[in-house]
Amino acid sequence: MTGLESALPEDAVGRLVAALLLLMSVSSWVLILWKGWLLRRAASDTLRSTAAFWQSATLAQAGERVPAFDREALVWPLVLAARNGAAGTLAAAGERSQQLTRVLRGALHGALHKLQFGQVVLATVGSTAPFVGLLGTVWGIYQALIGMAAAGQITIERIAGPVGEALIMTAAGLAVAIPAVLAYNVFGRSISRIEAELEGFALDLRELLLSTTPEPGA
Repeated sequence: MTGLESALPEDAVGRLVAALLLLMSVSSWVLILWKGWLLRRAASDTLRSTAAFWQSATLAQAGERVPAFDREALVWPLVLAARNGAAGTLAAAGERSQQLTRVLRGALHGALHKLQFGQVVLATVGSTAPFVGLLGTVWGIYQALIGMAAAGQITIERIAGPVGEALIMTAAGLAVAIPAVLAYNVFGRSISRIEAELEGFALDLRELLLSTTPEPGA
């Protein structure tokens, strides 16, 4: 029973570290696969949706064409926000240019929030997984040294096996962190490109609506 009790803390900590690394790996890979698919669709849909909008003869025709291309609902909410007004409220107060700036900014933030979803998880996994693995390594080496000291005989052969097993945790932490860091950087560049496209479209849409909608009192 004494040997079992002394090994129990080591097993508990080691299993906890391994389970945490497994959870980090699964969550990051789920996000990597999902966001890769999402951003690929979003990049192509943004270009096709904006092209469909500008090729439409009227806003009504654009309302029929754009949603068919905008599968991730990034472009069409901008158009809806600019078209729909809230008469009789503070949102409708002020000049038309101020109203458009406000509603387009809100719709743009909503689209960017959708694109940014999961980036915090990838950044967290990428920055903490190596330290979690290092914790498992340090704990494994500590327990190995305690066990060898209790046995009263320390040799290279006795040290090499337990230390080598403990170092696997460090390698596992790096294996979890590297894909998350790479994906975070790649996705960040993709999000920046899509964001630039959406901001450009929002600016052009604002100018279009200002040129076609008279100012209040005009």
